[in-house]
Amino acid sequence: MGEDPGYIAYHDREWGVPLHDDRRLFEFLVLEGAQAGLSWLTILRKRDAYRAAFAGFDPETVARFDRSVVEHLLANPGLVRNRRKMESAVTNARAFLAVQKEFGSFDAYIWSFVGGSPIQNAWKDPKEIPAQTEESRLLSADLKRRGFSFVGPTICYAHMQATGMVNDHTVDCYRWRELRE
Repeated sequence: MGEDPGYIAYHDREWGVPLHDDRRLFEFLVLEGAQAGLSWLTILRKRDAYRAAFAGFDPETVARFDRSVVEHLLANPGLVRNRRKMESAVTNARAFLAVQKEFGSFDAYIWSFVGGSPIQNAWKDPKEIPAQTEESRLLSADLKRRGFSFVGPTICYAHMQATGMVNDHTVDCYRWRELRE
């Protein structure tokens, strides 16, 4: 996985970069849910198909997907063809819109779980990086309370890592220093 050019590009340009764009936050929410039980590399390779199938991750469009659209998506070999994950993306789009309405943006809501600034960890070894944290458990519980699914604490922590809410690059990685500054 670490040798794949797409994975390397993702690590070098995206992973851990603080993200404040609602559409991109929704994209990562859908992709992290789709990834459950699979490798992130599998999802990265399907990302373009997801972008096309999910209208560029426009939550308003996805929230209007009905049963026939879900059936069509389930036939798409470019996507993870798991009914529960597919239906979750639609349910989550509806819940996402409700959060936007309540908080003004999903960004304002989700970043409140880290006080508005990235948590700067200082791991020496990737084995030290936890699968979940207290913040991801709180986020998971709140998202579930709001009607989201496929948002367990491990998925939430992966989302927090991907969107830069936490800096989990190891201290020997050049990105750790760049993202700290």
